Amino acid sequence: MQLKQTSLSLALASAVTAQSLTDALNSQNSSLSVLNGLLQANPGILTALNNAQNVTLLAPNNDALTGVINGSVNTYGGKVTDSSWIANLLNYHVLQGAYQSSAFTEKPMFPHTLLNNQTYANVTGGQVVQVQKQDNKVVAYSGLKYYSTVKTADVNYTGGVIHIIDRVLTLPQNNTMTLTNANLTALSGAVKAANMGPALDTMKDVTIFAPDNAAFASISNLLANMSSQDVGKILGYHVVPGKVAYSSDLSNTTIKAQDGTDLKITVENNGAVFVNAARVTVPNVLVANGVVHVINQVLNPDNTSQAPDPAQTNAPPPAYNGGSSASGGSVPFTSDVPSPTGTSPAATSAGGSGAQNAAAPLKTGAVGAAALFGGAALIMNW
Repeated sequence: MQLKQTSLSLALASAVTAQSLTDALNSQNSSLSVLNGLLQANPGILTALNNAQNVTLLAPNNDALTGVINGSVNTYGGKVTDSSWIANLLNYHVLQGAYQSSAFTEKPMFPHTLLNNQTYANVTGGQVVQVQKQDNKVVAYSGLKYYSTVKTADVNYTGGVIHIIDRVLTLPQNNTMTLTNANLTALSGAVKAANMGPALDTMKDVTIFAPDNAAFASISNLLANMSSQDVGKILGYHVVPGKVAYSSDLSNTTIKAQDGTDLKITVENNGAVFVNAARVTVPNVLVANGVVHVINQVLNPDNTSQAPDPAQTNAPPPAYNGGSSASGGSVPFTSDVPSPTGTSPAATSAGGSGAQNAAAPLKTGAVGAAALFGGAALIMNW
């Protein structure tokens, strides 16, 4: 009897795994009818998805896509009418590799996606999504630390597995846009003052350790007298070119900054990460060409011996002798920087005025599903 039950269970599991993508979507019609309808109306897109093998589809549910189509949320502006841009967005929802929900733990994973367009993915192997378990749920972090929660997991089909999520993922932006929208406005202004914006945005595979506004304010008296070359020298010590170091890649080691000086990385037993004496306060802000980690001190390439203090929860003393805040507490370099256009979780985490996590929003106005996807060729880059 037990053998028969086991055989029946295996047969049922095999049947589920053998179902096509369309069958899998139909089986979740109450959650994925909007996505299924869009794909059925565009057989070229559906064929591309059906031909993909060993992938994980993070499938936005009906509420998430309805918000996109109805224009009830508004981050992406008029781009939603651009079929190529839509293709890039959908590519970002397909992970390379078939990941069952049991594969994800509380330690962040950074699987590559099928998004390879350099505007959003100037990184080796394709852009990533941060996926992990959090409060016993699987969540996926995308651009500006917006996150989506898996509502239904492990819908298997012949090409891989589907996880149904409650929010559309947000495409990572370039560095200059991210710094502003994450309320790292002092660093954004410093980058502009040093004429480093285009270089930072176009280099491939980069890690940036980004001081928050309070860190810049703590040495504002010194920054006021610096030339653009001096500011550029400081910023060069915060950039690691040619290496995308997500939090899972950081260990007790040294890495070389753009200016050729070593950065000492320290990882404490409790998971706290330090760069020289600066604590990483917000890790893994995904950008088009790599990753940004927010830190609570402006690093000094001429003072690399300052040791971290794991017991200290506040910002460390400035790495620059004589550094102090300006009267009135003004933040340097921010006078010509626009205010963040939204209230992203990255801005909230970095000490800005952000609100709670909102859906990765797309402004569509009156654009309907047919206008969004009708006739558009999905560029899947299989």
